[in-house]
Order: sequence, then C-alpha cells, then structure tokens
Amino acid sequence: MDGTDLAGRPVTRPRVPAWPVLGYYLTSYRRTWRSGVFTSFLLPLLTVLGFGVGVGAYVEQGVGGVDYLDWVVPGLIASTALQVAVLESTYPVYSGFHWSRVYSGQQAAPLRVGDILTGHLAFVLLRVLLSTTAFLLVAAVFGVLRPGWALAVPPVVALLGLAVAAPVFAVSAVVPTDNHLTILFRFAVLPMTLFAGVFFPVESLPVGLRGLAYLSPLWHGVELCRAATLGVAPPWPTPGHLLYLAGWALVGCLLALRVFRRRLVV
Repeated sequence: MDGTDLAGRPVTRPRVPAWPVLGYYLTSYRRTWRSGVFTSFLLPLLTVLGFGVGVGAYVEQGVGGVDYLDWVVPGLIASTALQVAVLESTYPVYSGFHWSRVYSGQQAAPLRVGDILTGHLAFVLLRVLLSTTAFLLVAAVFGVLRPGWALAVPPVVALLGLAVAAPVFAVSAVVPTDNHLTILFRFAVLPMTLFAGVFFPVESLPVGLRGLAYLSPLWHGVELCRAATLGVAPPWPTPGHLLYLAGWALVGCLLALRVFRRRLVV
C-alpha cells in the first residue's frame, strides 16, 4: 500500500525491484566517472606518502610492534569508506527531495519507497567499494597488505558504509536546509576521523573520549580492517564488531525507510 488516488482510495503499486533505481545512478555515474579516476588513485597515494611514510618516519618504534605505515593504512581505508559514504548520502539525498526532486519522479513510476531507498543505498555502497579498492591497490604497491587476509577488507568496508550511509540518509531526508549537513561533517565526521583510532591508538585518549570512540562505527570498522590487513585478530571479538556495525545498518535502514515513506507517500 503506497498511497491513495484522487478519490482517497488506497493504491497498491506493482512490485518492481530496486535494479532500475540502481541503473539510473549507474547511468549518471557513467558520464562522470572519468573525472574522478585520477583523483581516486592520487589521493590515496598522497595520503599514504604523507601519513604512512612522512609521519611514520618519526614513529620509529611503530605502534604495538607494527610499522606505522602498516598500522595506519587500514585506518585510512576505513576512514575513506566513512567519508565517501557520508558524502554520497548527504547532498545527493537532500537534492533528491529539494533540488532535483529525483525521488518524486521515481515515486511517480511503478516503484515502491523501499525500491527507491534500496537502489540508492546500493549505489552508495558501490561508490564506497570502488574508492576503497583504489586505496587497497595503492596499499598493495607499498607492500602493506597480507595475501589472503586483505580479501576481507571489501566486505568490512561495505558493512561500515551501510552502517554509516543508512542513518545519514534518514538525517539528510529530514533536515530543513543543507546547512545542517555542514554541521554533520564538522561535529560527527571530523571528530570520528580524528579520534576513532585511524591515526593513533584509541587507548591513548582520555577515558571519556575513549568511550565515545568505542561508540563510533568507524572505530569498529578500523579494528576489523586493521585485523584483516595485518592478518591478526582484533583486541575485541570480531563477531562483536560485526554485530555492532550490523545494528547501526539495520536501525539506519529502518529509520531511513520510515522517513522516506513519510516524505514520499501522500
């Protein structure tokens, strides 16, 4: 039951998978992907050189007996997944409701709200995987990855991307102006990037900030990526990290679906 007709009678739209929605975003991306290919590899390269090699030269003892380059790269991969997920889930979603009104056009087609949301989320996850894959290729050039174990990184960043993108979809759909999205970057994304174990161990933080870091989905993604690239088990049980991220993803999807229905269904 997706709406009512002019007479107020309930109208049920025929079920259509989310593939057409994903196809729409892929078609749009096909026109612009070339402009980002160079950046996709240049930024990871500069980041690895700047933090892993540059800063790492001053961390002679490494971190926990691990060379700083090897230690920081998985954190950078996870933070890249976070940033891409948030970037693709803020202004594009806000635009879909306020500027381009793509969602309204899709709702006018035989598409259910769940299809619209799922198709867009699938595209965001694809963007996350493409960006982190480019980072993995750069990391492989520097010999950071452990053969075999690194294959676990893409599923981890996909789960992290969904855990972040789904709730941000809900936020982007309800904010009254795009200025609120800037606040999200300043007071959520930036602190998580700095204090979630990407550049230094969380254990070096004060106890209060340490607890906040543990609550962030990025820290759990960083720990899983680091365990995969180093080929070791994380300090906390792996199922706990996975369940925590899955919880964020599930709650975020439910919230986003509820908000999208409220905005799109008349």
